Amino acid sequence: MDINLMGFDVSAARHKPETIRHREQACPFCDRANLTDVIATEGDMIFLRNKYNVIEGADQFVLIEGRECKSDMPAYTKEHMHALIRFGLRMWQELRESGRYEAVLFFKNYGPLSGGTIRHPHMQLVGLPHVKKELLCHPEEFRGPAIHERDGVILNVSDVPRIGFWEFNILPKKLTSAAIDTTADFIQIIVDFLTHHFGSQTQSYNIFFYDLGGRIAVKLLPRFATPPIFVGYGIHFRPSSLDEAIHAIRQRYF
Repeated sequence: MDINLMGFDVSAARHKPETIRHREQACPFCDRANLTDVIATEGDMIFLRNKYNVIEGADQFVLIEGRECKSDMPAYTKEHMHALIRFGLRMWQELRESGRYEAVLFFKNYGPLSGGTIRHPHMQLVGLPHVKKELLCHPEEFRGPAIHERDGVILNVSDVPRIGFWEFNILPKKLTSAAIDTTADFIQIIVDFLTHHFGSQTQSYNIFFYDLGGRIAVKLLPRFATPPIFVGYGIHFRPSSLDEAIHAIRQRYF
C-alpha cells in the first residue's frame, strides 16, 4: 500500500496545552515575553519553532497571527489579512527553498473538530525531510465550478472533494502582488462564510496550502464529524447543494 506513514510522539503530545475546550488554561501564545525559538516577526505576527514537536523526524513551526486571542480571520482588517498571508507565504517559501525538506506543509486548524489545541489564531508549518510528495494531493481535488475570479485568482468549490461535502479552493495563476492580496481576501471571505453564514454553521475549519509544482493552491473546508463511510471505505461524497453554496457566496460577497 502506497501511503505516507509517520511516527507520532504521544509522550510529547501529552504535555501540549489545550485552550479550545479548557478555556481556563493559560494561553501560551498570549505570554509573548516567554516565547522561545523565535525566527521572525512582522508587526504583531510571530514565526517560531513549535515547542511540542509531535511528528517524529519533522521540524514543526508556528505562525502566531496576532496579539488578540479571541479574534480570527473574519475580524481582521484587510491590511492585516494581506500582511498575514504575505508573511506566511514568505516563511513557507524560505523553508521550501532551504534544501532541508522534501516537502513543507502549511495549514491552519481552527476549532474543536479541526485537530487544533490552541484557541489563539495561528497557522502551522511542518518540514518533512522524507515524504512521498505525489501522495500529498491529487489534481482533481482542486477542480470544480467557479464562484468568482479576480486578479488571475479563481475561487471554486470542489466537485471531487478530498474528504467529502464542501471544500473550497483558491487557485492563483501567478503569485503577483495583486494575486496574493486577492488570495487573502478570498480566504477571509470563505472563513467568514463558513463560520457565520454557512447552512450548517461550524466553528471548526481547516485551511491547507499546496505546492503544485510551481503553482500554489489553497483548500478550505468546514469540519464536522468525518463521514464514517469515508473513514471505513474511502468513499467520498459530493453534496447535492453545490449550486446553493455558490449562489449564497456570490450574493453575499460578490
